[in-house]
Amino acid sequence: MAEEKRSTFLVTNADEESAVLRDVHDSQIHTVSDHPGLASEELLAATLRPEPPMEVTWQVVDVERRWTIPVEESPESPTRQEREIAANQAVGELTRRERAGEGELHVISVPEEETSDAVADVLDDEATLARAARLGVSRVEIRAADGVVSVRYMP
Repeated sequence: MAEEKRSTFLVTNADEESAVLRDVHDSQIHTVSDHPGLASEELLAATLRPEPPMEVTWQVVDVERRWTIPVEESPESPTRQEREIAANQAVGELTRRERAGEGELHVISVPEEETSDAVADVLDDEATLARAARLGVSRVEIRAADGVVSVRYMP
């Protein structure tokens, strides 16, 4: 019998009968057949146990915490530092920097005409939420200007 698993999980899909959870640390997928009213894009600090006899689905044994992390586009432009980082990297390149205090900053250089599409991709990417959960931040702010997208993981 497989052991219980305690971790932080992102709910990637949920309906009335089941939910799909992704461990934000190892990216393992867990299908939960009987869930406590979970919603997509919700995060859980929880313990799961495989369901007998086949152990292909999981049960939520304990939920320590449930929360969401807002991922929003800001009307503000990237900072001077973010624009300088972008100017010194190739299109398609990503630079990661720790923020003072908690969090992280990502600066992505994109083709100018694809800036709004890049912002939409970051907004829709569940990896953005998974990283935010791993970092322990409370919100994600996306700023953009022609050719520059900054993703700010903030406390």
